[in-house]
Amino acid sequence: MFIQGQEKTVPEYHENLKVILLGTGTPRSFIGRSKSGAIVLAGNKTFLVDCGAGVVDQMIKAGVMPQRISDVLFTHHHSDHNSGFFDVFISSWRTHVNAERVFEGRKVPMSVYGPTTTKEIIGKMRESFDFDVNLRVNYNKSTDIGANIEYFESNEGVLYDRDGIKITAFEVDHRPVKPAIAFKFEFNGKALVISGDTIPVDNMVKYSEGIDLLIHESYNKPWLDALIEKFPEQTVGLSNPAKYHTTTLEAAEIARAAGVKHLVLTHHIPAPQETEEAEAAYMEGMNEIYSGKITMARDLMEFDLE
Repeated sequence: MFIQGQEKTVPEYHENLKVILLGTGTPRSFIGRSKSGAIVLAGNKTFLVDCGAGVVDQMIKAGVMPQRISDVLFTHHHSDHNSGFFDVFISSWRTHVNAERVFEGRKVPMSVYGPTTTKEIIGKMRESFDFDVNLRVNYNKSTDIGANIEYFESNEGVLYDRDGIKITAFEVDHRPVKPAIAFKFEFNGKALVISGDTIPVDNMVKYSEGIDLLIHESYNKPWLDALIEKFPEQTVGLSNPAKYHTTTLEAAEIARAAGVKHLVLTHHIPAPQETEEAEAAYMEGMNEIYSGKITMARDLMEFDLE
């Protein structure tokens, strides 16, 4: 028997902004915590923000077939944010057929957006695909136009402004990874920001002022300190997040200062168990700083900005 279509299919048109968090983890691998990736839906467009390993599988679980992706945005170029690009590039280009329907492959170049290191890094990835791409074009007869990439690089400014959808990049601080950026999406009177990886920066407050949803990375400092005490030989690796990430309490302060309506924590360090008790412990002290809604993100969570 043929494999049937997926149980869930996300509609191709969205009147409002919608976000699906594909991965809420880190470079370290944990069950239930995929590497970074998020789908943003607006009108007829489907954007992929970052694409860590396993992102195509996560998209399919979320009901978004990869053939819908022609726009990929990178916040920065750590491996947990870009290592799934090969699969996204090829899978979006190839037509998929199951027992129920045909999902036409991408017939336009992939549009890739990111900081000013993006073409250099992703371009080298694309060169490494040449053997496979040539087979797809010459043997499988995939459209050769879909084998191309168009790059849009900026560390600060509007990257996309069409059909009522506006995407603005702004610089954050994830040194030694430099440059690194965050993205602000605006559509139909709603706005959201995806922070990428960063320490607290003034830009985050500036661009998040009054927005409906802030998706911000975080780490729990007491939990990391406890791990360092337990495993002192791992001090360097465990203490590094403090150099280029944001604590839970700092994320709460950013949300308070910006007047954000809803704060969602992601890229959890260390990753908590998916229980109310563990997540409440991870967020301890945040409600004393920020009185708005706080959500601990889990893989495949969805947020509709109606």
